[in-house]
Amino acid sequence: MIEFTAYCNSQSKEQELSYTELLKRRADATDIQEYLIGGDTVAVTIRIPRNLRDSAKEAAALRGTTFSALIRESVINDLSKDR
Repeated sequence: MIEFTAYCNSQSKEQELSYTELLKRRADATDIQEYLIGGDTVAVTIRIPRNLRDSAKEAAALRGTTFSALIRESVINDLSKDR
């Protein structure tokens, strides 16, 4: 079992949009990335093969970052790429 935490900042309720709404409004990658890093921090537990986890830890270390940061970056990049 692997646990990682997405780090976020709070936004006011009146400015809050959903990810889907941003896509419908054709928001650019920067706006989507800003949205994705907003909000409260939450812990997430995922199950992945040990080899995948170990390889990701090694890749993160080679980049001088943490496993959690690598996962966050990967998700943010995937969700904010041009659709």
